[in-house]
Amino acid sequence: MDTSNRKNIMILAFTLVVVMLGYGMVIPIMPFYIEELGAGGTELGLLVASYALMRLVFAPVWGNLSDRFGRKPILTIGVFGYAIAMLLFGLSTELWMLFAARILSGILSSATGPTTMAYVSDSTSEEERGGGMGILGGALGLGMILGPGLGGWLGGESIATPFFLAAGLSMLSVLLILFLLPESLPSDKRQKSTGNIAILNTRELWQGLMSPIGIMLLLAFLMAAGLTIFYGVFGLYALERFNYGTEEVGYILMVIGLVSAVGQGVLAGPFTKRFGDAAVIKGALLASVIGFGFMLLANDFLTVLLTTGFFILATALMTPAITSLTSKRATGQQGIAMGLSSSSMSLGRIVGPLWGGIAFDINYLLPYLSGAVVMLLTFLVSLLLWTGFDAATAEMQFVERVPWIEAFS
Repeated sequence: MDTSNRKNIMILAFTLVVVMLGYGMVIPIMPFYIEELGAGGTELGLLVASYALMRLVFAPVWGNLSDRFGRKPILTIGVFGYAIAMLLFGLSTELWMLFAARILSGILSSATGPTTMAYVSDSTSEEERGGGMGILGGALGLGMILGPGLGGWLGGESIATPFFLAAGLSMLSVLLILFLLPESLPSDKRQKSTGNIAILNTRELWQGLMSPIGIMLLLAFLMAAGLTIFYGVFGLYALERFNYGTEEVGYILMVIGLVSAVGQGVLAGPFTKRFGDAAVIKGALLASVIGFGFMLLANDFLTVLLTTGFFILATALMTPAITSLTSKRATGQQGIAMGLSSSSMSLGRIVGPLWGGIAFDINYLLPYLSGAVVMLLTFLVSLLLWTGFDAATAEMQFVERVPWIEAFS
């Protein structure tokens, strides 16, 4: 990778760190912001779900627009809009203002992920592409690890301070993009307008569920829903049960980020190689059920750290195994299968926080009790996974049941 290309990827990596840092800083602060404005779990669940919904709807829109108009202008719009959203967060004094800022953040920040990945694809050879994508993946992880701890620490003094910091860093990223990042997609290689932009084709998702990867899509949805039940209300749960503030919640979430990074980056590969994807999924799901139960038994800071870490480690091992097995069962239609899997997880990230918030307002223990039930249900579904898998037969059945993929195969 030449020096110029490395510089460009470093700018993109910084941009993703900033965006994910802002996202991570919001997580431990939002429950306290909500409570300060007189709201509860239902409103928090709606706030979290609205962000996930906007990302689901607008990520493909931004990706399509970047194919038409180039990567640089779309990335600039996304990061600048994200800076404005963070500023509005810090200035919010009413609940509707929080929702407006969160929705705007979801709409605009969803431009950064697909556009940065597309930039790397444009500007690197096939041999270098994996390394470039790895740098961006590391940037995402770094932002998510540092964000909660930094947000919790800064939020202890003033809830608005982390948002102002995120806005300032985002504006710095905008300047780097404007003045130092060249366009990667020449005008002669841009797509011509083809009419409406597809957002989420529910018919395709349903047909995917009826194909051999259907069970994997269901697992992805249930897993994401169960995980976001935990994330969606953790701050309120910690406040209600342990009277924790933003600092304690931030530190716990930072440790969770580290555990998740180690689980996915270090342990998942050897585990799946040794035991196979299906076995890892089943074992991790059973461990996540136990993890939800352990979290209800935790009674001090150390046991909260240990039990949440155990739960997150289980889900960290599960996520890449589900993605890997989905890919193997969709031989020949990788891009479509991965898109369906991503959509299934996104839908789970919408449903999970919505239910978690409603359940919290009924009883603060109910989200985690119901989360254990969801993970148990997911474990029972995983028992349907078979080991004697005929890829050729499955590919033929996939095409027969999902005929729209024939054009792509």
